[in-house]
Amino acid sequence: MRCARAVVDDLRDGLSGPGARRAARRLRRLLNAPGLGLADLSGSLVWSGRAADSEAVSALVDQVLRGETAKDRPPLMAAPVYAGDGIAGALVVVGQVRRSAVREAASWVADAVERGRLEASADRAEQAELRALRAEISPHFVYNALTVISSLMRSDPDQASELMLDFADYTRYSLAQRGDYTTLSDEFHAIETYLALQRAVLGDRLRVQVRVAPEVLGVAVPYLVLQPLVENAVRHGIEPRAGTGLIQVTGEAQGNDCVISVEDDGVGMDPEHARDILAGRGGSDSVGLANVDRRLRHVYGPWYGLVVETAVGAGTRVIVRVPRFQPGVMP
Repeated sequence: MRCARAVVDDLRDGLSGPGARRAARRLRRLLNAPGLGLADLSGSLVWSGRAADSEAVSALVDQVLRGETAKDRPPLMAAPVYAGDGIAGALVVVGQVRRSAVREAASWVADAVERGRLEASADRAEQAELRALRAEISPHFVYNALTVISSLMRSDPDQASELMLDFADYTRYSLAQRGDYTTLSDEFHAIETYLALQRAVLGDRLRVQVRVAPEVLGVAVPYLVLQPLVENAVRHGIEPRAGTGLIQVTGEAQGNDCVISVEDDGVGMDPEHARDILAGRGGSDSVGLANVDRRLRHVYGPWYGLVVETAVGAGTRVIVRVPRFQPGVMP
């Protein structure tokens, strides 16, 4: 079993990846075979142990890849390796090895390749979700912010300069090509620059309170996990309501966890609609919350994620709970 787990790790990058030769060596020893090779779809072979006739091996691999059937007559055998809905390569074994053992080894290799593909697919999906968050910067907000800054150039150049710096910080952070994780300190700084711009746009209609305990500023969190929550509070909570609105953002330690709350006293929503949003059924205008919720659960497990408390006319509170320390999560 240890050998099987090691083979899975070795083949994380496929049959032609950097661990393929190590996997071939482990499988050869496990089967007690004089020689063993792993071939990808192109027919390229990674070999361990005693070499066999290269022309015979190439012909055998070609037959297996084309016909997708095993050629299991010792002393030279080959079995197809399947991953997903198709063939991914072939396992070649030299020596007097039982056919059932060769088939079992091919099954292990197939499971390893499939697992590697699934992990790669999950990584690509996570990166796609991050790109979607970056692309969510509202053109309406950008236009309004730049219009306000332009209008202040003559009447209050100092404030215009400060807002331009805030705008530069906001766009640089939102669009930056960076790692998967950052610190709460960076996330709160991005929130503050965004809210400074929104206060300039909305004027007295927007009041803001941000309170964060110093001991959680260094906590590592997924990149762009808080900013979409604040943007959602402004766009869907405060902007649609009449009069002045308040947004409160807090962060504090609770035991081994860090709890962040983003609350607005805006228009609120039906709790059933909030559930639809978190399930990804809220429409294109609500992708941010579902996106953040999925990313949190992917990183920390199903017990974490977003909690949304809301009612029509009663505002909305979104609560994020993350571990203060999580193996593998670091900026």
